[in-house]
Amino acid sequence: MKINITKYIGVAFLSGLLLLGSGCSKFLDEHDPSNLTLENFYKIPEHAEAAIYAVYSSSRFMGDGAGIFSSNWQLLEAVTGTSTTETAQNSDLNNLYGLIYDSNTGHVINYWNGIYKVIAQANMVLEKVPGITPMDEAQKKRILGEARFLRAWSYFYAVRLWGDVPLITKPQSLGSEDFFPKRASTESVYALIVEDLIAAEAAGLPWMDKSGRVSLAAVKSELAIVYLTMAGQPLNKGVSHYKLAADKANEVITYSKGNPASIDLFGTYAEVHNEMLKNQKEHIFMLQYNSVVAANPMDNMYPNFKPVTYNGASGTGSTVPTREFYNSYETGDLRAKDREGYFYTSYFTDGSGALFQLGAPYIFKHFNTIANGSSGVAGTRNNNLNVPVIRYAEVLLVYAEAQNEVGGPTSDTYDALKKVRDRAQLVTPPLGNYNQSTFREAVWRERWHELCYEQITWFDMVRLRKVFNETTREFDNFVGHINKSSNQTLQSKHLLFPIPRPEMQNNTNLTPQNPGYQ
Repeated sequence: MKINITKYIGVAFLSGLLLLGSGCSKFLDEHDPSNLTLENFYKIPEHAEAAIYAVYSSSRFMGDGAGIFSSNWQLLEAVTGTSTTETAQNSDLNNLYGLIYDSNTGHVINYWNGIYKVIAQANMVLEKVPGITPMDEAQKKRILGEARFLRAWSYFYAVRLWGDVPLITKPQSLGSEDFFPKRASTESVYALIVEDLIAAEAAGLPWMDKSGRVSLAAVKSELAIVYLTMAGQPLNKGVSHYKLAADKANEVITYSKGNPASIDLFGTYAEVHNEMLKNQKEHIFMLQYNSVVAANPMDNMYPNFKPVTYNGASGTGSTVPTREFYNSYETGDLRAKDREGYFYTSYFTDGSGALFQLGAPYIFKHFNTIANGSSGVAGTRNNNLNVPVIRYAEVLLVYAEAQNEVGGPTSDTYDALKKVRDRAQLVTPPLGNYNQSTFREAVWRERWHELCYEQITWFDMVRLRKVFNETTREFDNFVGHINKSSNQTLQSKHLLFPIPRPEMQNNTNLTPQNPGYQ
C-alpha cells in the first residue's frame, strides 16, 4: 500500500491535463508541471479544473498495457468464458483464461494500482478545492460532484473485485495514521459509494455532457447499477434494493421518454461504435480517448494477423469470441449479423479493399471503421473511439430486471426489455407468456448478448452466482460452471480476485489474503 496508494497523493495534480472529449479543447492541453507544488497549487479555479482533468485522465488505466498482446481491460473479459485468444503469448493473460491467475498476475496488480490512483486524485480534489477562493460556487460544486462520482466509480470496481478493501477518503502522507490501512468491510465500502453518488446527484450536473464529463444521467445510472448489485450477492439486500435500482433507472428512462434526442438507443449498432457520436444519446458515460493523447485501447480484439485495417496483416486476436458464445444468439439476431451488429466474419482487405472471409467471428463492437477503413474508403489511421462504460441499453435492462424482482413482469418492464430486442430485430413473446422466473432469465440472457465485451459480464456472474451456458442457453450455478474458452471450472475462490502480492508485501495489515489464494 505504501508504494501504490500513497505515491500518487502528493503529485495528484501533476498527472497531466488530458483529454475529456473532442467537444472541449481544454482537455487536449498539456502543460509543463515542473513548477507546480502543493504550496502553489489549488489557488485559483483553473487549478481545480486541471485537478479534475487529471482524475479523468487516470480513469484510462483500464486501457493501459499489460504485457505483450494484452491490456488491463482483459482482466474482466478473459475470465468470463465468452472469449478466447489466438495468440497465447502472454502468460498472465493465459492464466486468466485458464482460471489459474494469482496475486502476481499483472492485470490484477495493474487494476489495483489504477483504481487507487483515481481514488487518491479524487481525494485530493475533494480536500483542496473547497478552499479555493474566489471561485464560482456552481463551478466548485460541479467539480466536487464529479470527483465524488469518480471515487465511487473506482471503489465500485474495487469492492466487486476484492471484497473488503482499504477505504481511503483523505489524502495520505508519511504522517497519516492510516498510512498502512486495514481492509474495510464490503458493507462500509458500499455505504461510501452510495453516499458519494447521492452527493454527486445533487451537484448541479447537466443531464448529458457531450464533452465526456460526468453527467446527471451517469450518476443516476451508476446508482441504479450499484443498487442492483447490492440487491444480489454478496450483500443480498434483496427487494428493497431492487426497488431502489428500478426507481433510479426509471428516472433516466422517464427523462429519455421526454427527451429522446438527448438519451435513447441508437437506431443502428454501427452508431454504437461511431467516433462521431461518442458521449451522446446512448453513451451515458465513457472513458475518453483521442489519438493525440491516447488512442482507443481495444486493438487486442483485431483478428490475429489478418488484414482488416490500414496496417495490413496485423492484430493480435488476444480477445476473440468463442464459437459457442457467438452461436448462442437467437436466429435472426441482428447483433450477430456480419458487420451490422457486434461481430464480423468478413472484412475489406487492408481496411478498404476487396472483401474477404475471416474464417471465424470477431468482435466488431469496438471496431472503428472511420480509423481502419471501410469499403472503398481508406481509414484515417487515428482511432478516436471512446470506451463505453454505461450505455442506455444497460439502464433499460437494469430497470427490467430490478422491477421484475419487486413485483414480477409488468408492461413497463416488458417494454424496457422489448426496446432492446426490437433493435436486434427479434420477436419478443407477449407479456402474458412470462412469469417472474422466465422473465428474469430472459433479461439475464439479454444482458449477456447486449452487454458482452464491455467489462460487465463478469460482475453479472458474481452478483447472480449464475453463468449463461452457451450450449443449453440456460443458466448454471457459478461454482461448477465450465468455461467454454478453456474447459476449466469456476470455483468459489473465483468470486473474488487475490489481493496483489506487492501490496501485501508492503502492508501486512491487508492480511488475510482472499480465500483460495496463497
